[in-house]
Amino acid sequence: MLVVDATLGDGRRRDVRITDDRVAAVEVALSPGDGERVVDADGRLLLPGAVDAHVHFREPGFARKETWGTGSRSAAAGGVTTAVDQPNTAPPTTTGAAFDRKARLARAAAVDYGINGGVTADWEPDELFDRPLCALGEVFLADSTGDMGVDEAAFRTALSRAAAAATLVTVHAEDAALFDDDARDRSDPDAWSAYRTAEAEVAAVERALELADAVGARLHVAHTSTPEAVDLVAGTRHTCEATPHHLLLDRSALDDLGTLGRMNPPLRSPARRAALYERLVDGRVDVVATDHAPHTRAEKDAGVWSAPSGVPGVETMVPLLLARARDETDPLTVDRVREAAARAPADRLGLPSKGRIAPGADADVVLYESAKRPVRGDALHSRCCWTPFEDRPGVFPSLTLLRGEVAYERRGGTERFGPARGRNVCGGRD
Repeated sequence: MLVVDATLGDGRRRDVRITDDRVAAVEVALSPGDGERVVDADGRLLLPGAVDAHVHFREPGFARKETWGTGSRSAAAGGVTTAVDQPNTAPPTTTGAAFDRKARLARAAAVDYGINGGVTADWEPDELFDRPLCALGEVFLADSTGDMGVDEAAFRTALSRAAAAATLVTVHAEDAALFDDDARDRSDPDAWSAYRTAEAEVAAVERALELADAVGARLHVAHTSTPEAVDLVAGTRHTCEATPHHLLLDRSALDDLGTLGRMNPPLRSPARRAALYERLVDGRVDVVATDHAPHTRAEKDAGVWSAPSGVPGVETMVPLLLARARDETDPLTVDRVREAAARAPADRLGLPSKGRIAPGADADVVLYESAKRPVRGDALHSRCCWTPFEDRPGVFPSLTLLRGEVAYERRGGTERFGPARGRNVCGGRD
C-alpha cells in the first residue's frame, strides 16, 4: 500500500509506503509499484496509531458493559491501535490462571493489546511475572471499581517485586484518609468531587514516588487530575498520564452530566482543569490515556453515592484532542497530540515498533477526516452507547490500519471493521 500526499503530525507532507505489516519508506515522493494500492490522502492528516495505556475492556465478568470485541472496535474507530487492559475484572488479573483466561478472551480484539497484572492481598506474583505482562497495575491505593485497594505494605511489596522483574508499575494514587467525609451529607452530583479531594491525590502521588524511589521501581501515575500531582512527577524518571475527561471537563459540567460525570479521581475545579491542560500543552503531562471505563446507562442512572465510577473514552480521545489542535485559538498542537497519545506511551511501555511512522515500525497508521463532526454517543461503538462529550467536535478517522491491514474504514457514512487480528505486544511472547 502507498499513502500519498499525507500530512504527518509534525506538519511535513510525505508519501508513506507500507509493505506487509511494516512501514517501508517515508519520502517526499514515492512512485507506486506494480499492484500496489494507492490511497490519496489529499493533504489530510496521517498519524501513528494511538497507544492507549489505560483501558478497562471489562472481560471477564462484566460483558454487559464492554467486551474485548466491542471495546477494541471502538478503539479502532477512534484511531487507537494498541490498548492496555487493567486488572480489575472478575476475577481480577492477579493470578496466572486469571491472566490466561483474559488472554483467551483477548483473541477477539480488533487492535493490538497488552494485559496488566493486578495486586491484591492474595495475588500470585511468581505466576504473574511468568506471563507476558505489559505492566503491574493499576495498583489501587484507594478502592475504585472492583474493590482492589491495597495498603502501603502491600504496595511496597509490589514495587519491590516489580523492580526485581524490571516491570513498570502503574498506580492509581489517592489517599482515602484524606477524603472529606463531610461531603457524605450531600446528594448533588458535585458531592463526589468534594469527597475525593484533590489533596488526597497529591499526597498519594508524593508518597508513591518516595516508595518507588526507595526500591528502584519505575512508576507510571495513572489519570493525574491535578496540576500539583503532575508537577511532582515532572523531571523525574517516572511518568504520568492525564485523561481527556480531566483535561476537558470540570466540576461545572456536573449539573448537566449528573452521575455520568462520576469517576475516580473525580472532576476538579475549572482552575485545576485549566492548569492540567497547560501541562499537557507544555509537555509536563507525559501521556494522554483514556481510563476507558464503560458502565451501562441503567447502572449510571443512580444516586451519586450508588452510581459506579467511570466513563467511556477510547473512541473519542484522539478526535477530541485533534479538534482542539485545529482550533487556531487553542495552544495544543497536532505534534503534541501525536507525542502524548502515541510515541510517549509506546516508549514508556517498551514498544519500539509502535507509536511512530518511520521505516521499520509497525504499519499502525490512521488517516483522519478533513472536517470536524460532533461526538454522538449512539454513533460510538462501545457497548455502553453514551459519552460525557456529547455534541463536542471531533476529528475522526476515515481509515485505521493495524500492521498494514484495515482495522476500521469509513467511506461516505458507511463503516466496516477488519477481522479480529489483535495480538499481545507486551512481555516478549504471546
